[in-house]
Amino acid sequence: MQNPLPQPARTPVDASSLAVFRILFGLVALFLVARFFAYGWISELYIEPAHHFPYPGFGWVKPWPGWGMYAHFATLGLLALGIAAGFRYRLCALLFFLGFTYVELLDKTAYLNHYYWAALVSLLMVFLPLHRSLSVDAWLESRTLWGQAPAAALWLLRAQLAAVYLFAGIAKLNPDWLLQAQPLRIWLQDHSSLPLAGPLLEQTWTAYALSWGGALFDLTIVGWLIWRPTRPAAYAALAAFHLATYLLFPQIGVFPWLMTAAALLFFPPAWPRQTLRRLQAGYRQSPYHRHSHPRGNDGMGRNDRNDGNDGNPSPAKRWRPALAMAAIAVFAIAQVIIPLRHYAYPGNVRWNEEGYRFAWRVLLTEKVGMVEYRVYDPTTGQRWLISPQEYLTPLQTERMATQPDMILETAHIIAADFAARGHPAVQVRADAFVAMNGRKNARLIDPQTDLAATNHGLAPKPWLLPQPPKTP
Repeated sequence: MQNPLPQPARTPVDASSLAVFRILFGLVALFLVARFFAYGWISELYIEPAHHFPYPGFGWVKPWPGWGMYAHFATLGLLALGIAAGFRYRLCALLFFLGFTYVELLDKTAYLNHYYWAALVSLLMVFLPLHRSLSVDAWLESRTLWGQAPAAALWLLRAQLAAVYLFAGIAKLNPDWLLQAQPLRIWLQDHSSLPLAGPLLEQTWTAYALSWGGALFDLTIVGWLIWRPTRPAAYAALAAFHLATYLLFPQIGVFPWLMTAAALLFFPPAWPRQTLRRLQAGYRQSPYHRHSHPRGNDGMGRNDRNDGNDGNPSPAKRWRPALAMAAIAVFAIAQVIIPLRHYAYPGNVRWNEEGYRFAWRVLLTEKVGMVEYRVYDPTTGQRWLISPQEYLTPLQTERMATQPDMILETAHIIAADFAARGHPAVQVRADAFVAMNGRKNARLIDPQTDLAATNHGLAPKPWLLPQPPKTP
């Protein structure tokens, strides 16, 4: 069987750029784990809550009891360090992906775009040979620090980064962002006390300029990075952009550092090795030239130079390229469908949040919600007014109040509690109000809908009220 991967994808390239990305990803992931310990998030998010908000189909995923979650995060830190060092790289990448994804599946309250991106990239890393250069594995195997990898590995990671910017830019093409400069007008005014820049940030025209500039940046930055003449200036602009967003919006965490590190992949694959060559005094000959064979060697190792085109390929090697191509196609299709799935639902996705997650909607909407539940037992005629704070942590209450699926799940939690207290047939209705992008409070949920009798599902939710007409 002929190898289905295009020749450019199989062409070996210098793996040192991939190695730098692997190192930086591992170090940022280690820093992320350290932040969970330092800020007490492990307890706040996974131990203290009496209830969690799992994703559909993953209700069976539960937090470790006691100190188990601390041990789990400590293990993630060690795995991140193993990825950075390139020691038992594939095993560390696989275990990190499973362990990190497990954490993300525990509770929707903790969802952040960069956590999702880290999970996707760690999945790709399981299959991509990012350990061919600057790794303990490469040194132990061949006593070299430099190697090669298929060009496809480089382009898959570039594509994953490009998806973030492209869909983030598309999401900004909405009237609130472009015509009202919202929510930047709200957020920037909160920084009006900053020295020097403060008076500028409270100007309306500044919010408009940054809104339009942010949309143009997201939609075009990948093109500027791909084009060699503009690449250095584009990377400098990218680094400045992410530094500014981090300073203004520190709640986005390590996202700017992940993006800045990943954008280095758009430079020529050999740039780290060439940079080291220039810095090394008395450099004579790169180990890369002594230990690698550019012609015909894809860096896979002595036993993997066969790409499936030799005279007698093994069955595994015969089907491996086809399986790889199929997996890449499925992954790519999913990366397009998931961010666009909101078009299958009626209404404004920023209001009803049907298809909002996993769509790279970064810093796009300012929403404040308030929810109160009315519980009625038709058997006894008793009525109760319930605050979600009786069941949820403050952070869960805040996040839940603007997200319909979590409002529904909270209603089920309340109904289950009342059933345990001897009221098995209670009706639970919600008075839920949301203010979006500076608008007045408006009802989000039909107050006549019995949420206790409403099932979860992927279909459009008829109990969601449409966004009211614009009343800034």
